[in-house]
Amino acid sequence: MLLLALGGCGLVGGEYLEDRTTAPAVPIAAVETVASLDHPPGNVAVSADGRVFFTFHPDGDPPIAVAELVDGKPVPWPPGGDHPAYQSVLSIRIDRQNRLWALDYARYGRGQPRLMAFDLATGRLVHRYDFPSDVAGFLSMLNDFNVDPAGEKIYIAESSPILQHPALVVYDVTHDRARRVLDRDRSVRAERYVLRTPEREMKILGLFPIRIGVDSIALDRRGEWLYFGPVSGDRMYRVATRDLDDESLSPAALAARVEDWAPKTLSDGMTIDTADTLYVTDPEHGAVVTIAPDRTLRTLVKDPTLRWPDGLSFGPDGWLYLTCSALQHVIFVSDAHVRAHAPYHIFRLKPGGTAPAGQ
Repeated sequence: MLLLALGGCGLVGGEYLEDRTTAPAVPIAAVETVASLDHPPGNVAVSADGRVFFTFHPDGDPPIAVAELVDGKPVPWPPGGDHPAYQSVLSIRIDRQNRLWALDYARYGRGQPRLMAFDLATGRLVHRYDFPSDVAGFLSMLNDFNVDPAGEKIYIAESSPILQHPALVVYDVTHDRARRVLDRDRSVRAERYVLRTPEREMKILGLFPIRIGVDSIALDRRGEWLYFGPVSGDRMYRVATRDLDDESLSPAALAARVEDWAPKTLSDGMTIDTADTLYVTDPEHGAVVTIAPDRTLRTLVKDPTLRWPDGLSFGPDGWLYLTCSALQHVIFVSDAHVRAHAPYHIFRLKPGGTAPAGQ
């Protein structure tokens, strides 16, 4: 769910967020390796029957954009190439209508940002939407998204790492139209934190911290509340989807209905279970943390082998799938450095909570 570029760096300076992780509830020995890959994965979506789909992270210069894991090996999806040419696909989700959605941010809006849906049974392209420039224009980044239970509304995080003009995007599948909302609201803007891992600080030229707006995003399983927050931010927010969908609300009125929900770590991917517990990846500390409905922050799993925990998806039988994109070894480094730090991994674990597969 996170792609970085020159320009999205804010100003020199900033501060570090304190380590909010604690002793993990799940030992690393209970985490299973699903795939070892030559290129870093981005996001993951697992179907109800256990099929594993994922993207290769565009920053890793991959030979495949979207893949299905077949006998432990990545196979291009869909088979036969029944899709408009992929440009930069990072986020994918599977809805309850058995469609795989792929969000293409098109090289930061330098191409045509696009949303596509494929029928899982046939691989056929069944829906396509090209975003207009007033929703996802030049230097935008449609980063991550969630599909509502009916498959009729899609909520998207526009991170805007270059222009620093982040927003949420609401796409109405039935009426085939999209709107920007909460544009540059405090809940979507990056704060002045310096993102760091044990190996390096994420800076351009060693000087300019990379600061990313809204990316972490999760829709509760009833489709009533959207939870979201900036990567470079220490708070989680939420807003009712009935308010996001209400076009009569002014920008100020909608912003007033956003709740400052809970503390979080600096974050990347996110999902939610049927008990409304949020699962949030913490790339700084190689961890996945949870935020319970009582707003308590706890650590689910934490280990140095989890290099930049990134995307999350529930699968069948209580499994939670996790990609580790190791972006500290991918962003602003040589191709030789990226190759030297392979393999890259997809893992899974049983967190205790459960949810429908795919998101």
